Amino acid sequence: MAEPLLELHALDVHYGAIHALRGISILVGQGEIVSLIGANGAGKTTTLRAVSGMLRPSAGQIRYEGAPIAGLKPHRLVARGLCHAPEGRGIFPNLTVRENLLLGAFLRRDAQGIARDMQKGFKLFPILEERAAQMAGTLSGGEQQMLSIARALMSRPRLLLLDEPSLGLAPTVVETIFTIVQEINKQGVTILLVEQNAHLALQIANHGYVLETGTVVQTGTGTELLRSPEIRKAYLGE
Repeated sequence: MAEPLLELHALDVHYGAIHALRGISILVGQGEIVSLIGANGAGKTTTLRAVSGMLRPSAGQIRYEGAPIAGLKPHRLVARGLCHAPEGRGIFPNLTVRENLLLGAFLRRDAQGIARDMQKGFKLFPILEERAAQMAGTLSGGEQQMLSIARALMSRPRLLLLDEPSLGLAPTVVETIFTIVQEINKQGVTILLVEQNAHLALQIANHGYVLETGTVVQTGTGTELLRSPEIRKAYLGE
């Protein structure tokens, strides 16, 4: 495995009395795509929220680039290259596409670099360039998802947390998004992906983790998990 960029060790998270994560341990190697799969309520989104500073763990460790980060505020983590594209897009509907992208670079001061990165985003998602002056709320679901990812890339992440990028999208749009996720990874961004579509998520993953009720019940390479009879039965509808 590549040098770990992110390590979760024996992590617990509570929502009030609800024990949402129970001692999970996950490694994300530098330059990898790691997929978390599992049913609704398994703890996948909670894991990403704990990593990105939106939730404070009740026990265990989160290490990023070797340093403990549990409890750090999200904007501090963004400044260190850890960015979260949340489920449900999280875009600003009353701002234009271009304004949404600029907000992704809110911690940066390098105007030329920001302009270059916006062009890079337009190259990945040409439809966003066509819609640059349009209000984000008027975009289709697929276009909003593209904007959410492009905006996250404006912070120049080394680690991108992607939560359910295919949610509610047409199959052809999902294929486009997943092709672009692989392209982003090839450009050197490590990706921790939460995805309901287990087949697609494992196809592009170096490693996968299967979560059930807040615990890791199975792990392996994407290929190993795709071949596993339990996974095929539980998540691939076979």
